Amino acid sequence: MTIFEIIALLVAGLLVGFINTMAGGGSIISLSLLMFLGLPANVANATNRIGVLFQNVITVGHYTQKKIIDYKKGIWLVIPAIIGSTIGAFIAVDLNKEIIEKVIGGIMIMMMGFILVNPNRWIHENLERINKKPTFLQILIFFLIGFYGGFIQLGVGYFLIAGLVLNAGYDLVKANALKVLIILAYTPVAIIIFQINGHINWGYGLTLGAGTMIGGYIASRMAIKKGAGFVRWILIVIIILTAARSFGLINIDQFLESIMK
Repeated sequence: MTIFEIIALLVAGLLVGFINTMAGGGSIISLSLLMFLGLPANVANATNRIGVLFQNVITVGHYTQKKIIDYKKGIWLVIPAIIGSTIGAFIAVDLNKEIIEKVIGGIMIMMMGFILVNPNRWIHENLERINKKPTFLQILIFFLIGFYGGFIQLGVGYFLIAGLVLNAGYDLVKANALKVLIILAYTPVAIIIFQINGHINWGYGLTLGAGTMIGGYIASRMAIKKGAGFVRWILIVIIILTAARSFGLINIDQFLESIMK
């Protein structure tokens, strides 16, 4: 790797770690950069998981220290996500990037509507839902989210936040904490599967991971300190940018090319 590649990966990792921990969708940056640096889409998709793993090790540790994570119920959501991600990682071949991005863009617009129409649902907990035992619907939802996360990872944070807030009843701060726990749980399984198939560039992945750890730590501290209202506005901004990118209004690949010339 050149010094410029190292700096680019570290900076991208910092941004990705912050965005993923605060909301989701940061993999747009890392996947775009990895493919720009010459990795095929399937290798970039696999290599990106190293940064995701490092980021979530740090953030889960910080959230655990602050006693934000609901481990008692979280384990019941982790298990179906791991099963789903294992299946998703096994079939993560021949990614149709254009269709996936259009789907993500549409989901971003739907989520924007949910957040703006009834903001209190994202800021305040629903203790009745939190205290209930996980339902079959919840298990199915998190199995499907895990499947998607194992397959591509891009945007999985949004789906997890939506499931944890709208279905499970958590506020945004506690939903973010459980989100990173779930992703941390299934990511090693996906990494093993991708490594067996020789799809990981460890040099790029470890360098990216060093940056994501820093970004994730900063974001987890800010989320706890600022509260759910602050996280909601960060989420809105990132959703707007993600939707704009998915529909071609923002070209991240072109931006990366321009700054790396």
